[in-house]
Parts: sequence; C-alpha cells; structure tokens
Amino acid sequence: MGLPGAGKTTLAGELSTLLNAAVFNADAVRENINKDLGFSLEDRLEQARRMGWMCDRVAETGSYVIANFICPTPETRKAFGDAFVIWVDRISEGRFEDTNKMFVEPKHFDLRVTAGGDPRHWAEKALELLRPTFDPQKPTALMVGRYQPFHEGHRQLIEQAILKVGQVCIAVRDTHGTDEKNPLSFFDVKSRIEYGLKAYSGRFSVVPLPNITNIFYGRDVGYKIERIELDETAEAISATEIRNKINLK
Repeated sequence: MGLPGAGKTTLAGELSTLLNAAVFNADAVRENINKDLGFSLEDRLEQARRMGWMCDRVAETGSYVIANFICPTPETRKAFGDAFVIWVDRISEGRFEDTNKMFVEPKHFDLRVTAGGDPRHWAEKALELLRPTFDPQKPTALMVGRYQPFHEGHRQLIEQAILKVGQVCIAVRDTHGTDEKNPLSFFDVKSRIEYGLKAYSGRFSVVPLPNITNIFYGRDVGYKIERIELDETAEAISATEIRNKINLK
C-alpha cells in the first residue's frame, strides 16, 4: 500500500517472483472486475472489501497472494481485512491531489519501504519476514511422532511449541509399513506436515528418525520435557478414525 507512483507495482512484481504469489493490482481489478466503482470514499471502501475477499479465496488454497493498491485510509484497510502490510513510503505526494488529501499514514505495518534501496532489496526484506529461515543454532523444541496422518491436533501441538520456543524440529519416526496403522511413507508425512504448517514456514524443520521406542536422558542435560495440553476437542482427535475415513491402509 502507499501513494500512487510510490513503487508498489514494481515491488509487488519482485516479491511475487520470490513467493510464487498471485498479484491483484488495483488498476487491473478495476478494469476487469470493478468497472462499476469510482473513486469516492464509499467506492474505495468497496474496492478494498472486494480486493480482500479475492485475496482470502487465494490464501485459502495455501498460496501466497499480494494486493497492490493505495488503500488510503484506516477505513479502507479495515475493509480489506487482516494482512501482512508493506507500506511503500518513498514519496511525499502522489500524482492525484484528491488521493493525497485523503491519504492517512498507517499506524500499523509490518514493513516500511523507504527511498533507499532498490526493489529487489525490499522484496528480500519482506521475504525474510514472511518466510524466516530455520536456524539450527537457535533454541528449538523437539516433537517426536509417527503423524500417521498429520491432523489438526498435531498442528495445534506444534503451533503451541513454536509459540513457546520459537521454532520446532519435527522428528518423524520411520514406522512406514510396520502395520496397518502406519501406511504413510516419510515423504507423504513430511508433505502433509509442511502443508498443514505453511503459516509457520521457516520456523520448523521435518526430519526422519529411526523407529524410536524409548527416550532416556541423563541428569542436567540442558533441556526439559513438557506435555502440552490442548482443549478436549483437539485431544479427542483420532488418527485411526482419520485413516479409516480417507481409506489409508
């Protein structure tokens, strides 16, 4: 978001190649879908609402999507909805006087793009924030399991571990084919985990383990073992029932 001519479209193009993201440019959306809308405050609110609705539909598929438009007021930003906000703040005035008068600088944003640095520099800055890199030397929680298959209860457990520690190593026991309860290969399990945790990309790593059946530790080993308790609904999720429903045998 930002004033007309600030460089939003150029930055959106750079970032979309890094994220493999769909891009909704306001001018293109107006020309092809929102021809009924003008530039009054009421029409700008409706433009923002429609842009947000389209972006939500793409995001629901697990893909990245970029909305590239002025979004000049707190009301239009509210109409658009929740998002990672990049404020392109490279100019003091745009080419349309009515938009300049209407534009209110955002109080809340995730990245502020200033005049220094080229579009690639800022696209990579945004990428770092959107998809942080897993750092094996940072404090890390360990989750060990079969994940046959990965389900909502697993997702909530790992999410809590990420919130507590910062990042998680998800160690998948190699139980593939040992019995009917273990129909999935490591690749299948890893793919499902990565899809289920796509919102936390860069904050987890999935690794294979032998079929670990016992865990021992010595005194003062530098880490603690802790059980994460979820609500009754999550605790009641059954991997066996899920396997039966999707015919995994």
